[in-house]
Amino acid sequence: MCAGARLGRGHLPLCARGGAGDRVVIAGRSAMDRREWADWLSLFALTLMWGSSFLFTKIAVGALPPTVIVTARLAIAALVLLPLAFALTSSAPRGARLWLFFGLIAFVGNLLPFSLITWGQRGIDSGLAAILMAVMPLATLALAHVFIPGERLTRHRVGGFMLGFVGVVTLIGPEALLAIGGEQGPLVPMLAVLAGALCYGVSAVLARLRPKSDAVTTAASVTLLAALMSVPMMGEVGGIDTARLDGAVIGAVAFLGLLSTAVALIVYFRLIQTAGPAFTSQLNYLIPLWAVFIGVLFLGEQPTLGHLGGLGLILSGILLARREPGRRRPSPADDARAPAPAGERARGADPAAVTRTDPETP
Repeated sequence: MCAGARLGRGHLPLCARGGAGDRVVIAGRSAMDRREWADWLSLFALTLMWGSSFLFTKIAVGALPPTVIVTARLAIAALVLLPLAFALTSSAPRGARLWLFFGLIAFVGNLLPFSLITWGQRGIDSGLAAILMAVMPLATLALAHVFIPGERLTRHRVGGFMLGFVGVVTLIGPEALLAIGGEQGPLVPMLAVLAGALCYGVSAVLARLRPKSDAVTTAASVTLLAALMSVPMMGEVGGIDTARLDGAVIGAVAFLGLLSTAVALIVYFRLIQTAGPAFTSQLNYLIPLWAVFIGVLFLGEQPTLGHLGGLGLILSGILLARREPGRRRPSPADDARAPAPAGERARGADPAAVTRTDPETP
């Protein structure tokens, strides 16, 4: 390192005098900065695609039955992902156990939550649905403690789960409990969306336990199976009023299938590889905030103080659950033996191994 150098971001020396070695260091720092910018752009792109799905689902359910929306969304995504999987992989997934897990994830992690959330959004605002979905990481922690070896419930995780539970109770509120018997009571739609979040938590555990497979092939296979499973549910298709199928509804369904499902999965896997799960988990905070914002902006929704308070409690619970137990301050000798950054280690991991353990597409 040159004399008088200081360490910049990423532990790279920033030298005042230009030399051949210094130019290599600066070039390396520039490449790292470009990669970091690409990761942030991917993070915000996922926020837009997944956070906006609540808005477009709300638009679609105003004109189409939930079963039609779910089937169309899955079919569009499968038509995009299947050719991509054939182009990028040399062989199809093999093994009865692997395909069993594909089938379980297709049902529990795609068809069932898509159906529950889409149906639930007929009775509640898009922003409220996004806030309810924010409990998914906390549900995953509880399920992982039971089913995945080594995933312990620390005191921070228990505290985060309890905060999230209080947030859900705050969201539901006494008015929903009192209106359960009414025709427009919001409690049942809210419970449907919460059940969808729980399905995603179960799917995350299944994804961790399944045999190893290529990420793109997994996404394509699971989406195709989910689309095929949804076909028998299309009994309402004959009752569609074609006069209500305007450009906004068709565009909403196309957005859900193409961007919120197919493209979002590809970007998500790429971000897991380059930045790691910890960086990607910031989506848990960004998605509900964006969904609430655009619901107010484009649909005129008016979140109550209870909704905003519940969101704050749930996000605080996620933040608390991510805290690690206190450790001693590292010594200089420890620094010399320190492992590579998390992002470097993540690039060698199988991205499909963390499929649906962070935020979920609604």
